Amino acid sequence: MFEPRLALASLSGEADADWALAAADHAGAAFLGGIALDDPSREAARKLVARDREEFLPPDPLAFIDNQLSRVATDTEAEIRPGINIRSTTAEPIREAAAICADYEAIVEINAHCRQDELCAVGCGESLLADSNRLAEYVTVAAEEGATVSVKVRAEVDGVDLVAVGERIEAAGADAIHIDAMDSEAVVSDFADATDLFVIANNEVRDADSVREYFGYGADAVSVGRPSREPDGPVLRRVADAVAAHTTEPNP
Repeated sequence: MFEPRLALASLSGEADADWALAAADHAGAAFLGGIALDDPSREAARKLVARDREEFLPPDPLAFIDNQLSRVATDTEAEIRPGINIRSTTAEPIREAAAICADYEAIVEINAHCRQDELCAVGCGESLLADSNRLAEYVTVAAEEGATVSVKVRAEVDGVDLVAVGERIEAAGADAIHIDAMDSEAVVSDFADATDLFVIANNEVRDADSVREYFGYGADAVSVGRPSREPDGPVLRRVADAVAAHTTEPNP
C-alpha cells in the first residue's frame, strides 16, 4: 500500500499538503485532514472551532481536497502517498471525495475515530463504530469509485466489538484499518488474525521498541501524529529509522 511503512496520521486543522511534503523524506503515506464534507459535519466542526480547536473549514471541501491532493501527488521531489481523512453524516459526499482520491491514487480514510461530542452528536467519528451498517455503506460507496479505502478507528469504545467492525468493513470493500490502539496495543493482533486488511497501528509510536511491538502484533505499518509537526525532529527520525530497520530484516 505504501513504502516505507510509516504513515503520518491526520492532525485536525494542521495536516495539509505543506505538512505532508515537509515530512515526505520519512514516511510512505500522509493522511491529510480531517475534512468535514456535509452541512451537519461542518456545523459540528464550527462548534469545535468556537471552543478553540483547529479545523479545516474551506468554502468548498471537495475543491480543497482536489487542490491538496494535487499538490502532494504532483510534487516531483516527494515520494509519499497522500490520503484524506473525511467526515460526513451522509454517503454521497463520501462518494464524491472518493472519486477525487481515485484520480490521484490517494487513500480515502473514513473517520470513525474522533470522539468530540459535537461530531458524535451528528453521527460522525467514533459514533460510527456503533452503527456498522452506515459505516459499511460509506466504505461501499467509496470502494465503488475505485479508491483505496481506509477506516480510522479507536480502540476501547464501550459496547463495540471492534474486530466485528473490522470484518464488516472488509466485507464492504475496505482495504485498510488505521487503529488508534489507546492502551490496548494487542488489539492489533486481533485484526491481523481475523482479517486481511492492511493494518496501520497508531498510538505512542515514538521509538524502536514501540515500532517492534506493533509489528510484532502483526501490524503492516505504523503511524505517528504529533511528531509529524517536527519533520526534522528526533522522534520522527527515530521512528523512521526503526521502521526501515524492521522492514529490511529477514522475515519481518
